[in-house]
Amino acid sequence: MSRWKPPRPPSSPYITADGYKTLESELKQLWLRRADVTAALSAAAAEGDRSENAEYIYRKKELREIDRRIHYLQKRLPTLTVVTEKPGNQDQVYFGAWVTLETASGDEITYRIVGADEIDTSGGLISLDSPLARVLLKKTVDDEVVIHRDGQQSCYLVVDIRY
Repeated sequence: MSRWKPPRPPSSPYITADGYKTLESELKQLWLRRADVTAALSAAAAEGDRSENAEYIYRKKELREIDRRIHYLQKRLPTLTVVTEKPGNQDQVYFGAWVTLETASGDEITYRIVGADEIDTSGGLISLDSPLARVLLKKTVDDEVVIHRDGQQSCYLVVDIRY
């Protein structure tokens, strides 16, 4: 038996205009890919015994994954709020801001605060719901930010904010 886990809290419904376009594009691409996978699945099914047909089993799995993602996007896209306006006070960190932080060693790191559906840590995109983003909100240039994670403490200095 598996252990019961409480459901995750819903992520914030905000998204940037670029992120929304990306998700819409992904949905269109998935529908196109689904047609190709369905055709390949039909061809594999026509080969005979399905229980030992690796191609058939693989295509069924691939189709399930595509359908799962399509279902998620179709439910998620209508609930999202696209944030296009810049905040009135651009001296503070809000949703959509590019924030440059300086570490204790003098290195600079730049992050953009985006919606949960746009996360790409390699590209510097962090979720509005992440601990770092929550600490950064409403900070200004030259504010110090302290993050407590895994029993360790990290200090950063806000160097730049841009929208």
